[in-house]
Amino acid sequence: MTLFLAILRQDTKPLAYRLLQRFGSYAATIAAPVHELLSVDGIGEAGAAALKIIHAAAVRLARAEIVNRPVLDNWAALTGYLHSVLARERVEQFRVLFLDTRNRLLADEPQSRGTVNHTPVYPREVAKRALELNATALILVHNHPSGNPRPSHDDIAITKQIDEALRVVSVTLHDHLIVGNGSFVSLRGEGLISGE
Repeated sequence: MTLFLAILRQDTKPLAYRLLQRFGSYAATIAAPVHELLSVDGIGEAGAAALKIIHAAAVRLARAEIVNRPVLDNWAALTGYLHSVLARERVEQFRVLFLDTRNRLLADEPQSRGTVNHTPVYPREVAKRALELNATALILVHNHPSGNPRPSHDDIAITKQIDEALRVVSVTLHDHLIVGNGSFVSLRGEGLISGE
């Protein structure tokens, strides 16, 4: 239907089928980079733009479920939002959710983008940004493009380093979530982050 509205006077069913064959699912199709959408025969600027608008709208709707609410009280909405943003990314992206005294979202900021299996993160910069935003707590989030959200030794090490940096400035680290394709792992849930 999205393609039908964007590509006039053409049967878009074969094109929709080609997109699903190429990307594997509707979600993966709308999350695909524009240049990859344009590489599919029959997709032009209008079709690619329509698909990206749907993706942007889905992310905004998911984000609306966590804004102005304590994120720790709405874990399903939080993980749904994070999946919409990160689950289909092809390189690692490290984000920080900065929270106020009532654990409401102050900011969701990407800190860095890396490669397919690594992204650099600097504990000092995370702590500095928390102070700039007057955040009292935060949640670290990154994705594993492989789809497997199990934490690596580096993931555990950087979490501990950031936790130590935050303790110096009296900011609480609630969790570090690793997003895979369709699943996530909580480092707190795995016992890898100490009590607050």
